[in-house]
Amino acid sequence: MRLKHALILLTLVSVVADTMLLPFYPQFFAQEFGNTSPEHVGFYIAACCFTVMLTLPLWARVARVVDEFHLWVITQIAAGLLGVMAFFTESLVGFWVITQTMLVFKASYLLIYPLVMRLEEKDQHLGVVGLFSVLMHFGAIGGALLGGSIIEFAEPRSIYLIMAGTDALQVIVCAAIIRARRLPLWQPAPPASVAEAPPVPSRGNPLILHLGVVSLLFYLSSFLMRPFFARYWEGVAATDSELFAGLVYSIPAWVALAGLWLNGRRSGPASSYTVVLWALVLAMVGAAVQGVAHPLTVVLGRIVFGWALFQGTVRLEVLVFELSEREHYAMDFSKIHIFQNVGVLLASFAVGSIVAAFGLQMPFLVALAGFALTTVVFIALFGSRLWPASSRAASA
Repeated sequence: MRLKHALILLTLVSVVADTMLLPFYPQFFAQEFGNTSPEHVGFYIAACCFTVMLTLPLWARVARVVDEFHLWVITQIAAGLLGVMAFFTESLVGFWVITQTMLVFKASYLLIYPLVMRLEEKDQHLGVVGLFSVLMHFGAIGGALLGGSIIEFAEPRSIYLIMAGTDALQVIVCAAIIRARRLPLWQPAPPASVAEAPPVPSRGNPLILHLGVVSLLFYLSSFLMRPFFARYWEGVAATDSELFAGLVYSIPAWVALAGLWLNGRRSGPASSYTVVLWALVLAMVGAAVQGVAHPLTVVLGRIVFGWALFQGTVRLEVLVFELSEREHYAMDFSKIHIFQNVGVLLASFAVGSIVAAFGLQMPFLVALAGFALTTVVFIALFGSRLWPASSRAASA
């Protein structure tokens, strides 16, 4: 198996496992622990984001000296054992402690992404980012459908046994790669001479931080619509089928596949800054239409939002690697990932209270306002790159 194909397989398996419960946390906590509080769901998801946000930079530093595949063998063994413990625990507090510790080890798998980007030339980055975005979306399809089926037809906590099984599969794949490629445990030392190294704009470049702010707002607005979407759909469609709710939830993944195909057929690459701006406009439309409580409008809004989400996330991440240098991909990606997780963290803290106070429809309206704010901030920070000619004319 080629290294790139193995990394794609590992990514798909991990995404499926990690997204099985994401649309169904309200149902999971209600059935397994008798907790029906929307705020609790928001706090738990926020804690998950906070854990990953803090530990990814740590793993990026460890990966400077330890080979990633050896690292993943260790971390996934630990994650699998903790998944089995999560299945057996009857205590809500114990569940929190075990699953947050499990996420500490699972966070190391986010290093797959910058590793693949290091293997590709910069002119291939758009295609690679698009491919991984589709993998994330289709992993979410598999996760949502599998999670919905288990919630509806089996014991919800058995999801954690499936997670442990995927961890075991990932360990086997990593061990096979280590053996086939004879990978050493320790990373090779960097070259003694750095005289020929190009300048690294990602250090001290304010555009990385600017991009982080835009990513924070984009992810905050996007995530507001996720945790309670399945419950919102069940009310709108007058159905209690978690499986069907998971299917509607996964519509953006199918849209992402169409987006990957269309991006590959374009004759020339559009400016990533322009694409992000149009994605933000469409995200506002998608959020507004989903907020209209009718099954057809929700599906239509889901399609529009899916297109905006795919184009926005892909182009924002392309810009990360445009502004970075190959040897710093992991660290710069971890910095942007912190901003993304802060956005998800804030959304998670807010969404439970929003739903409790105003109902299941309000997150879509708040998301609409969030995308509008993101658009204003993006234009303020990157306007000179959106309209370079007008910027030069103004300064003449």
